Amino acid sequence: MQALTLLVPGGTGQLGQELDKQARQAGAEVLAPGSAQLDVTSASQVVSAVRELAERARRRQARPLVINAAAYTAVDAAETAERKAFAVNADGPRLLAAACTSAQVPLVHVSTDYVFSGETDRPYEPDDPLSPRSAYGRTKAAGEVAVMNSGADAWVVRTAWVYGVGGSNFVHTIARLEREKETIRVVDDQHGSPTSAKALARGLLQLGERIVTGEGPPQRTLHCTCQGSTTWFGFARAIFEELGADPERVQPCSTEDFPRPAPRPARSVLSPKSWLDAGLDPLPEWREALAAYVREHGDAIRE
Repeated sequence: MQALTLLVPGGTGQLGQELDKQARQAGAEVLAPGSAQLDVTSASQVVSAVRELAERARRRQARPLVINAAAYTAVDAAETAERKAFAVNADGPRLLAAACTSAQVPLVHVSTDYVFSGETDRPYEPDDPLSPRSAYGRTKAAGEVAVMNSGADAWVVRTAWVYGVGGSNFVHTIARLEREKETIRVVDDQHGSPTSAKALARGLLQLGERIVTGEGPPQRTLHCTCQGSTTWFGFARAIFEELGADPERVQPCSTEDFPRPAPRPARSVLSPKSWLDAGLDPLPEWREALAAYVREHGDAIRE
């Protein structure tokens, strides 16, 4: 990897931990603060963190880069705490982009499939109009717009259905329910692409390496998920299978049968075309990535 000094806001989250781990393994210097160390809604803290990044990179004769993994991801809670979600998901990226512009540091900002309504029968392309249905989606869409309008040397990478170590996620939830329930019901009318944080981090770091060597793709909004798609029901059955449990214990239901405060997109599969056209490596197929995750973290998942 190109000599790199990397700042990862949200560094203690599922994606942040993988970025930290993989970048260090590749020889990069990494600053991966959690929200307790770097509040992205604080202008002074953001400016200080980006300046420190630039200074560290200068001393090492390395290239600086910010990959923003900080986000308010409590989708249902955001419906009644939209101002708080907006501060992290929109104001935070705006402040980071401004600081990166001032320090001449490139920025990769991670976003979500929830910026789309899901009312389509084809995978979404990066240039499709934003049409979020939830407070979470609205705040993430606002963050994208803030970054793209900032004048920063920035890229937005949308992903979906991320799971990894270091936080609550669907894989761990289903594993817990497998231990506690004889049968479970999971919605079968919401479609997306389960994406492991490990695979996503690998892709983001490949993109980052291109950017710091001056070969960043001309397309500034990209989609990066594991290949293929399924429903939450299909995802849950696959988790049962990987755990050695009977997948017939997972029963399908509709979104109407399982109401939540925040509306979810029914079909938010993201097209990989932009990622592949940029010459970036495809992520593994979602089922393959899940199997690898369970093999690596089986004991933690089963706790």
